[in-house]
Amino acid sequence: MKRKILVVDDNKETCDTLTEIFAEQGYQTFSALSGRLALNTVKKKKPELVLLDIKMPKMDGIDVLKRIKKIDKDLVVVMITGYGALDTAKEAMRLGAYDYVTKPFDLDFIKAVIRDALSERKPKRVVKRTR
Repeated sequence: MKRKILVVDDNKETCDTLTEIFAEQGYQTFSALSGRLALNTVKKKKPELVLLDIKMPKMDGIDVLKRIKKIDKDLVVVMITGYGALDTAKEAMRLGAYDYVTKPFDLDFIKAVIRDALSERKPKRVVKRTR
């Protein structure tokens, strides 16, 4: 079964690029262009990792991170930030984010961060109990 990644960014081009890159790496990918859509996708699709932009309108990445952790405290979240938002990225780490990557992306670096993050989170197995 493919590991699931949700990419959240208000920039459609960023979402499309990252979902395509990770799909080519063998992951099942989803994207959301807003915090509200991201939360709905987390509930419905149950991704194992969320790549989450910090700077978004209406609901920023910090708010989304807090709400994601209420839904699934073990969900791995990697923040996306511009160079000017490193303090916010550090705050996200205190709130439970696994790591952060800066824009513009170094694709080899972001692939390594995702691979490492997923290797630390074991896939959830459905255990069928019998009497």
